[in-house]
Amino acid sequence: MSTPAAVTLSAKDYKTELHPIWCPGCGDFGVLNALHRALAAQQIAPENLVMVSGIGCSSRAPHFVNAYGFHTVHGRALPIATGVKEARPELEVIAVGGDGDFFAIGMGHLPHAARRNPDVCCIIMDNEIYGLTKGQASPTSKLKLVTGSTPYELVDQPINPIALAIVSGATFVARGYSGKPKELSDLIIQAMQHKGFAVLQVISPCVTFHNIFEDTKAGVHDLAKEHNPKDKAGAIKLALEGNGMEIGVFYKEERATLEQGIAYQKGKAVGAAPSRKSDMSELILKVARDEAVLVKS
Repeated sequence: MSTPAAVTLSAKDYKTELHPIWCPGCGDFGVLNALHRALAAQQIAPENLVMVSGIGCSSRAPHFVNAYGFHTVHGRALPIATGVKEARPELEVIAVGGDGDFFAIGMGHLPHAARRNPDVCCIIMDNEIYGLTKGQASPTSKLKLVTGSTPYELVDQPINPIALAIVSGATFVARGYSGKPKELSDLIIQAMQHKGFAVLQVISPCVTFHNIFEDTKAGVHDLAKEHNPKDKAGAIKLALEGNGMEIGVFYKEERATLEQGIAYQKGKAVGAAPSRKSDMSELILKVARDEAVLVKS
């Protein structure tokens, strides 16, 4: 929901009086900058925006955005964000957090949010480390990483955030880089404007406990122009075979959102379904038919 036409907001208008206390050089500064720019580009009214986070360095983001904020407990950003969206579907809802928040203690929530498809934008600041708790290995840390929790090298296979989001049912999946705030801002805009559950993994290096900044800066590159984001199998293949440095939109599709589904259920429950099938029921039927075709094939 945007502001009235007579009001023009700049990126500065989305900043609060609180100043980020991240380490100098942290990638999260770039993500916050891109978010402020994305909000200004869309002229989102602060009173119509809700930022929900869990626990961690990146989860402090709601304190630095002029909007309603909900700083939840560790790993619970998505169920809270989903609840906010279902209670107030007219609001813009963004869930933010880190790789530990979404892929460790909060891992069980991500696949279910994806399959339900609420109209929520999920921004994951991935630094491949637990920063707030002083440098332990995280679910996205690479093999053989030596940390305080893995002094004899990490032997756990890292999670693939892009592949996980796609196969779980997210309807918009992309990757950005904090060192390219302009491009990242564009991806945030696309994710927010998408109707459905949007997952945006952002490579956001930690310069204190796991400094991958130089390697990331040298390795990031755009997805091939010929990549078709509507090709689900191709997107999964790309996510599995890539080196984790590709940035851009991997996958997107149109599917009935959770809000549309609930509205349809309410209509059925009170017997208010019109004699002529509504657009929503047609959409649900189409999804069912498509799934039936896939099962038969």
